[in-house]
Amino acid sequence: MISAIALDLGTTSIKAGLLDHAGALSNIVALPAPSLVVDGGRYESDALAYAETAEQVLGACLAQAGSAPPLGLCSQRSSFLIWDRASGQPLTPLISWQDNRGAASCEALRDSENLIRDFTGLRLTPYYFAPKLRVVLQDHPEWRKRLERGELLAGTLDTFLIWRWTGGQHHVTDASMAARTLLMDIRQRQWSPALCDLFAIPLSMLPRIEPSAGLNLNLRNGLNLQASLGDQSAALIASTADGSTEALVNLGTGGFVIRYLAEGEFTRDGYLRTLVWQDSKLHSHLAIEGTLNSIAAALAPYPAGECRVQYLAAEDIYCLAEPSGLGAPYFRNDIGLRFSQPVERLAPRQIAVLLLEGIIFRVARILEEFHHQHALERVYLSGGLSELACLQQGVAQCVPFEVYRLLQKESSLQGAALLAAGMAPACHREAEKVAVVRTDNSLPEKYLRWKDWFDALLNARTA
Repeated sequence: MISAIALDLGTTSIKAGLLDHAGALSNIVALPAPSLVVDGGRYESDALAYAETAEQVLGACLAQAGSAPPLGLCSQRSSFLIWDRASGQPLTPLISWQDNRGAASCEALRDSENLIRDFTGLRLTPYYFAPKLRVVLQDHPEWRKRLERGELLAGTLDTFLIWRWTGGQHHVTDASMAARTLLMDIRQRQWSPALCDLFAIPLSMLPRIEPSAGLNLNLRNGLNLQASLGDQSAALIASTADGSTEALVNLGTGGFVIRYLAEGEFTRDGYLRTLVWQDSKLHSHLAIEGTLNSIAAALAPYPAGECRVQYLAAEDIYCLAEPSGLGAPYFRNDIGLRFSQPVERLAPRQIAVLLLEGIIFRVARILEEFHHQHALERVYLSGGLSELACLQQGVAQCVPFEVYRLLQKESSLQGAALLAAGMAPACHREAEKVAVVRTDNSLPEKYLRWKDWFDALLNARTA
């Protein structure tokens, strides 16, 4: 029996799958997303081609269902477009979350960064919706007037597709997607007039914010959209229970460490405050998040796959492995890829080991701070880099709680389906425990020394 169908609107691929009554995914259909055209810092694709591919994927999966189950949608965050209300034709390409044109907005609004962080729980960066839209409207002032008159509409990818699939009846987004725009007051769960004024974006043009679950929107293809949320939120729903004793570590192109916040709990300084999803009773599920930047790029020139756990802590050299600057909670662009000593004499595999240690230690430090705030019992590893046994073992050796590797491959798709079906988060979690293989305490001891080196580096740069 099919409980739900889900659609994952990814950057490189679009996927759909069916969820059975036990919470397991099957019948997954996938097609490549339309190619991105990259021009300097601009990342764009064909919005209509994206919509048509999504419809093709959804239709092919639905043909295997034999019924019309509730639909769950998860979307890449911050990718957006502007379109004509009457014709439904896009005026802009689909502007990717990766697009950097919002950098000018961030520089112009740098003095307001603390205000923005207080409202949103996020840092001011060009990847979000508001900085990019501000630039687009500055470049096309005539569009602003048409948006204010309601002739044009704007929104993230989910908003455009829901509007299209409901025949123009619903211009909406969910709370988790709205929370990543830099325009929503995360406390009030509504668009902030102050932030809209700051970014010079008319509040009246923004879509209505709805809960992530219990949407009950009838689509023209016969499906009923029950859930819609951001892709990272969907992955967290599939991977961890809604409580404060579990954390998710995702290590891929970049990395993030996230766990739910307990009721009334506040984030530590520097960490992101994430609205994961909002249920049909308007209860918001919040999380705390630390980030690692561009770790896959740091490893790319080196044979990380050849590294073994016994190679760790062989050199008395410390490393940071984030070439584009430290992520949360530090946000230091002046500190990125760095070694405590020259590494020219080392073989590529030895450098790969040092980079892996840098990732392991940053993850362990974030988990340690989460644990001190509210005790953790388990950590789940996901993402492509988490398949490296060396990395799994390194994290397991440096933290005082159990570490598991998630085996499910389509977490975002599964999380969206679980929410649409009204099933419990992580009710069908597939994971294996990382058995700690430790011949000595050399890696935990090096982690302690790394922390001293890292803290000294941070303090020297702020002095």
